[in-house]
Amino acid sequence: MIFSRRSFAGLAMAIALAAAGNAARAADALNVGAYPTNPPFETKLPDGSFEGLEVDIVTEAAKRAGMTVTIADYGFQALFAAVASKRIDVAISTITITAERLKSVAFTQPYYDSDMGMATKSDSALATVADLKGKTVGYLSGSTAEKWVGDNKGSGGFADTKGYKAQQDIFLDLAAGRIDAMVSDIPGMQYAFKTMKGLTVKDRIKTGEQYGLMMGKDDPKLAKLNDALTAMKKDGTLAAMHQKWFGADAAPGSSTLTELPIPKG
Repeated sequence: MIFSRRSFAGLAMAIALAAAGNAARAADALNVGAYPTNPPFETKLPDGSFEGLEVDIVTEAAKRAGMTVTIADYGFQALFAAVASKRIDVAISTITITAERLKSVAFTQPYYDSDMGMATKSDSALATVADLKGKTVGYLSGSTAEKWVGDNKGSGGFADTKGYKAQQDIFLDLAAGRIDAMVSDIPGMQYAFKTMKGLTVKDRIKTGEQYGLMMGKDDPKLAKLNDALTAMKKDGTLAAMHQKWFGADAAPGSSTLTELPIPKG
């Protein structure tokens, strides 16, 4: 086949336009990583899709920023490495904003306030964290609960501590009596215990924790997603999402309703 100069030029133009289109589509994609079993914030369904409060939040924020979302399954600790290596753009999974984490990653403004809590079997004699002396305490590895347990192990006189890769495994060991108590974020435990009978949150540990979308340092998409969160707070979208997943209104003055600055390290 013989190509004329005009045909060759046309072909080159078509290739260039296709490449530009592919680049634009790639720029519009938002790759999200999520821990698969963290209801009601995120849960992986049998068909491979995800649902939950944070799934709704990141999907709506991305839509308003002109992006489409793809969500992949990651272990909790793996989320941090995935963000740092840019394998994903955003991590969701009730990730608390901390000064230590802000040294290596960035966060949008917070959208949910939480405390940690101590959970035991419902019929356990343990009532407060002061009762954990001589007891075995479980936590999710890589979470802020791990730091709390480590910081308080000596002063609290814990007999032993045990880290887990999956939250569900902590629940199972707690129910089976292989650990005496667990420390974790209250919302996730309360939601799980609606169906897992025999376990309950006994004591609230005031930490003032807040969750945000975790992203890489200097990611240009951070500002766009943060602006979308601001708009979602102002027009009531985040309030409606909270009502949908918790069946209750967000507390007045909480980060679910209040515009806040992007956290600085």
